[in-house]
Amino acid sequence: MMRIRLPKRWVSLLAAVSTLVGASESFAQSPDNLMPYSMLRSLQFVQDSVVLGDHSAAEMQRFMLTTIDARLRDAPPSIFADPRNVDAALIYAMSGGNPATLELLVAKDVDGNFDTRVADALRKYLSGRGTLIAKGLGAMVPEYRKTRIGPYLALISGNVTLAQDPAAALKFYDIARLEAPGTIVEEAALRRSLAIAVEDGDATQGFKYAQRYARRFLHSPYASQFADLIVALSVRRYEHIDEHLITDTVALMDKDRQRETYLRMARMAMVAGKEKLARIAAMKARDLSADLPVIDGAPANLYESLANIGTPDVVSAIKTITSIPDEHLSDRDKILREAARVVAEEVVRPPVASSASPASMDVTHEGTPVSADVETAAGEQQPVTENSGVWRSPTPVLEAPSPEYQNTLTSGRSKLDEIDALLKKEGSLP
Repeated sequence: MMRIRLPKRWVSLLAAVSTLVGASESFAQSPDNLMPYSMLRSLQFVQDSVVLGDHSAAEMQRFMLTTIDARLRDAPPSIFADPRNVDAALIYAMSGGNPATLELLVAKDVDGNFDTRVADALRKYLSGRGTLIAKGLGAMVPEYRKTRIGPYLALISGNVTLAQDPAAALKFYDIARLEAPGTIVEEAALRRSLAIAVEDGDATQGFKYAQRYARRFLHSPYASQFADLIVALSVRRYEHIDEHLITDTVALMDKDRQRETYLRMARMAMVAGKEKLARIAAMKARDLSADLPVIDGAPANLYESLANIGTPDVVSAIKTITSIPDEHLSDRDKILREAARVVAEEVVRPPVASSASPASMDVTHEGTPVSADVETAAGEQQPVTENSGVWRSPTPVLEAPSPEYQNTLTSGRSKLDEIDALLKKEGSLP
């Protein structure tokens, strides 16, 4: 028989579990005869400890699930006359327990201790047929509010409703987190509510969920998923939110997590074409990297320079990009840097002269003047003013583009297609 080694800090909890006294006098006072509801309390304590940051509790969680499973299977049907034990069995099944155990208990329930509606809904949900019972399960949520199983039913109802009705799912998640604050149920409900906001929900409300999560569950083993969601929310919904929502939310994290979040945000924003957000996030990450070795600050410098390619600082951006050593960048960032280098070189490439089209001699393929004067349609020359910089000059009308001009366009488009292919291949495009 395989033996499970537990962290020392959980030995005391295991000892406490083994000394609990059963509620029925017909049972001996031994670990094998503890009441299921007593054992479940220990499981809940362990699971809540995990999401609050005690990762050493994960092994204890597996031990508790195994122990409760054995206890429920061996328990005589008479102990389920106590509703607390019925609820324990149902919550165990909804907390990562063995679905077959619930099937066994319901099959042995000749006295009708289990609510067959709940049991049947859970059996379908745990077997992957949750959409079939979404309506019926949702109807039971109000009935079971303020009960031991209420928050769990609300969480599951949100899960099975999410695909077809995100707004309704959000209401179920609200019930779950409000009735079980500080628990694994609230952690899951907040994370999934945030996911809804990323896709099509209220972005401002999404940041409120994110701030609650950051205050309570920043050290959860699921916090990396939370970081991905907050980055996606910031990038995808940037035009619909106030910038301070992003900075206020990230400020709730420790310095290392702030830096990592801003780096992820800068990269995703840059790839998504959100240059302003990319620049802001990269600068934040760079400032947070000030006390770190140069290699740790390289990604922030890269992303900030990439965001500056579309600005008058393009030349400086190219210098920074090309000066970053390969060993300071990941393989993904090397691909991104190469793509940006090609684009930047096309931006600053001098025009190709053409005798067939005098009007195009001093104009790039974007219609940007590269000499001190621009030739007008009437054949006169007018000085370039300060307000007609590289991005503001009107594009001259060319009646017959030269072959060289067409070649430049074709070459540029080809390079951009190659860049898109590289980015899609590495899976960076959202």
